[in-house]
This record gives sequence, structure tokens and C-alpha cells, in this order.
Amino acid sequence: MRPAAALLIVGLAVAPFASASACAGEHDDTGAGPARATSQATSPQTAAATGSTAPPRPTRVHLRPLRVATGLRAVDQLARVIGPRQATGPDFRRASAWLAERFREAGYAVRREPFPVPGGDSWGVPVSPGRSMNVIATPQDFDPRRPHLVVGAHLDTVPQSPGAEDDASGIGVLLMIADALSGASSAGRLPVVLIGFGAEEPRGPTDADHHYGSRAYVAGLSQAQRQAVRGMLALDRVGVGDVVPVCTAGDDVARGQVLRAGRRADVPMQPCENRSSDHWSFVERGMPGVRLGGTSYAGYHSPSDVPSVVNAAQLRRTARLVLAWIE
Repeated sequence: MRPAAALLIVGLAVAPFASASACAGEHDDTGAGPARATSQATSPQTAAATGSTAPPRPTRVHLRPLRVATGLRAVDQLARVIGPRQATGPDFRRASAWLAERFREAGYAVRREPFPVPGGDSWGVPVSPGRSMNVIATPQDFDPRRPHLVVGAHLDTVPQSPGAEDDASGIGVLLMIADALSGASSAGRLPVVLIGFGAEEPRGPTDADHHYGSRAYVAGLSQAQRQAVRGMLALDRVGVGDVVPVCTAGDDVARGQVLRAGRRADVPMQPCENRSSDHWSFVERGMPGVRLGGTSYAGYHSPSDVPSVVNAAQLRRTARLVLAWIE
């Protein structure tokens, strides 16, 4: 992915969901409790007493508290233990197996979908053609033809970088969200598909030379399945800075929805314009997509992109924004 560019405001082609309060993490300094929808169930007795003919409202949705330690462990595992994860290499395959297991532990149905990737030049380093893969986690009994949301982050790096911020931070927040949603009913909200994308990083100089994983995912969707995607968030470089960049590629409706969710959750944000991440693959095919992240930092695409670069508070801010949007 490349740095976020010029600024501007926008939001999501989904009706707004219930407002979410800021979620507390393990040792979270916000003091807030778990995020939850605020609607209560209406019993048949209450309906009869009031003469109401409205259908029962969904029961309150309880989510687990956000645990920033989950995100930090992911950053350490991917950037320090595994290291650089070039999209067609053995360390990427090791990382994809690790991520698949984390999703399974959170109770998701998981599949790994391979796709071909061409050779080329990845940020100054020659790379060979081969196969990469997407790691896709869905709720049990998920129907892709019914309305749902997608949240993704890319698992690969340029060859010379351990990629703590770019993009182990995004995978860390993805796992924080997986943990928070684990075991929760989707009553009152849309189900969420979580994806670790392969081969997002460039293998050439143009916009057509990267995002291979998300492009493969979108190409595999039927027309009905594309219409069912009510919104997509790409988490790309979300562990640096003290505001969350909320970037779109001309989809003002989608970005506006995310900004409204962030204001409800009291998350500091910076609107921007950016096509350089996996959200663009969805927007190109007519689906609403937004990128979170992209603050500039010294270690970008270098050996200096190590776990100490990543800020736990920024992981928490981003995860709070994602949950507010989901709810």
C-alpha cells in the first residue's frame, strides 16, 4: 500500500446501525465497558398490554471487550517471529496458517483461497511469480447472498520489511474484532466476513500491479454476492499516529457512514482520499469501500518497520471505530 493522499469527507451505503460506546480493552484507560446495541427485546406480554403490533425488537447484542493485547501479540508474531512475508514465499504461507488458526479459535468457519500472482518488482526488489492466498473467516452458517459487511487487512509485506505497521497492525485489529464478535449474535446488525488478503503490496509501478488478493476475492463473487456486500473496510497501517485516517476512492456515501460511526464512538479521525489499498478492489466493482489508516512514518517499506513502531492506543482507536461501524 502507499501513503494516504489529499483530504476530503464521505460515508456507507448501509442504513446507520445502532450507536456504539467506546469499548474498553484489557487494561484500557477509557474505563468504558463492552460495545453493545441499545435495543431491548419486546415480550409478547408487553406487546399485548400496549396494543402494539410491531414485531419484537432484537435482544441486546453483547460483544466481548476489545483486547488490545490481542492486536499487539499479532504484531509481534508477524513482524518479529515470522518477519518479512513476501506474498508467494514460505513465510507468507506460515503467516496464513497462523492467521487461519487464530480465526478458528475465535469460532469462525475458515478457508484459504489460493490465487496466481505475477512476478515483478516489489518496492525495488525483484519477486518471482507464484501463488498467494486469502484467509477468509465467516460466521457459522453464513450465507454470502444475504446482506453482510467485510473487514480486511493485508497479510503480506514488501520483501525487505518485517511489516509491523504495514500491515501486521491491520491484522492485529482484525483479530481484535474477531475476538470481540466471537460468540455474539448478529441480531440487530449485519454479519461480518473477516479477510486476511494476500499480495496487496506492489509488484510493479501502477495501480494495476497490486491488490491481487482483494481483486481475486471480488472476482470470485457472483452478482448476487456483490450486491449483498453492504460495506467494506480495509485496515492498512493502523498503528501509527493519534487520529485514524478514513480514506475513500470517490465513495462519499461510504466514508460519511464511517465518519458518523466514529463520531458516535468519540474516535479522532482525518478524512482523506486514497485508492492504494484493498478497498479499491471493491469500489471498482460497485461496492462501498473505505480504507482506515495510512499515517506517514519513518519505517515505511523498510527493515525499520518493527513492533516498537506500533502504538497500542492507535490500535484501540481503530478497533473502536470498526466496532461502531459494525454496530
